[in-house]
Amino acid sequence: MDPLDVVALTRRLVDVESTTGQEAVVCAMVGEELERRGYVVTRQTVTDGRVNLLATDGVPEVVLSTHMDCVPPFSPSRVDGASIHGRGSCDAKGILVSQLAAVEALRAAGERRVGLLFLVGEERGSDGAMIADQLSTGATRCLVNGEPTEGKLALGHRGVVRVKLHASGRAAHSGYPHLGESAIEKLLDALEQVRRMSLPIDTVLGPTQVNIGAISGGLAPNVVPPAASADLLFRIVTPYEDVLAALEPVRALVDVEYVYHVPCLHMATLDGFDREVVGYTTDAPLLNAWGTRLMYGPGSIHVAHTDHESVAIADLHRAVEDYQHIARTLLARPQGLPSIQ
Repeated sequence: MDPLDVVALTRRLVDVESTTGQEAVVCAMVGEELERRGYVVTRQTVTDGRVNLLATDGVPEVVLSTHMDCVPPFSPSRVDGASIHGRGSCDAKGILVSQLAAVEALRAAGERRVGLLFLVGEERGSDGAMIADQLSTGATRCLVNGEPTEGKLALGHRGVVRVKLHASGRAAHSGYPHLGESAIEKLLDALEQVRRMSLPIDTVLGPTQVNIGAISGGLAPNVVPPAASADLLFRIVTPYEDVLAALEPVRALVDVEYVYHVPCLHMATLDGFDREVVGYTTDAPLLNAWGTRLMYGPGSIHVAHTDHESVAIADLHRAVEDYQHIARTLLARPQGLPSIQ
C-alpha cells in the first residue's frame, strides 16, 4: 500500500464541504480511502447519506476516534509553508488523517488491535455518537477521542445543559405602564438572579459557567412587552440536574424550559504528556460502550471555528507518533487503566 501523505490527504478532506448535516460526500471519500487500504469498514447510517465509519483489521482493543463534520462557513485548504489552513484543518480533519496514519504505521509493524471510528454530527447534537454506541462489540477497552488539545491529554471536559427562560406579561400603551406587565423586566430580574447564583464547582473540572447567549422579546418601544425569552448555555461540571435545581428560585418570575444536555466527563491520562481540562464539549461522554476514554489531538481550539482556522504540519506529524505511543501503552496494559480520579 502506498504511504499516507498526511498533508495531501488533509487538504483533500478540507476541500470537501462537510458542514453538519452535509457530510455525505466526505463520508464516502473517507470510507473509500479506508477500504482501499484494506480495512473492513462498517457503515452505520445516521441520516440519509450520513454514516459513521468503523474501520478494523482485526479485533480492536483500542479505537482512535474523531468527527468528520465541521461548522460553517466552508473554506478550502491552503498551505503557507508551515500550516494547513481551511475549515476543518484543525477541527478535526487533520486529526482524522493523523489517526489514520498512526494506525497505518501500527499495522505495518504487525499491530492489528487498533481500530478507527469516524463520526458525523459532533458539531451539532452528536447524533452520530449516540448511534455509534450501538456499534461497539464490547471488545474495545479504550477509546482515544481526537479533538484539538495542543498535543496534551485532557483530564476531562465540562458538559453542557441548555435552557430557555420564558417570561410572560401583559401588553399596554407605554404611556400607561400600570395597565400592563413588562415581560422584559421580569426576564431581566431573572437573569440577574442567574448571574448572581452559586453554581457547582468540581475540584478537577473547575466552576460551572453560564453564557446568556440570546435574548428576544417585546413589540415596539411604545408598547409594554407581553413576552420575552432568553437562551442560556451552562458548561457543567456535575450532573445537569444540579443546574436545574439551582434555577428553581427564578421560576417565580419565568418558566424554565429544559432543552438538552451532554454530561461532563473525567478522563484517563498517561504519563509523559502535559495535561489540561478543556472547556468545550465533545462526543466522548456519549461513547460509553467503547471503554475508558482519553482525549488527545494536534492543533488549538482557539483557532477552531474561526475564519483563520489552521493546524501546523509539524503538529500533525507529531500526533502520528503520539497516537501510536498512546495505543501501544494502552495495549500493554491488559488490566486497563488506573481508575479516573
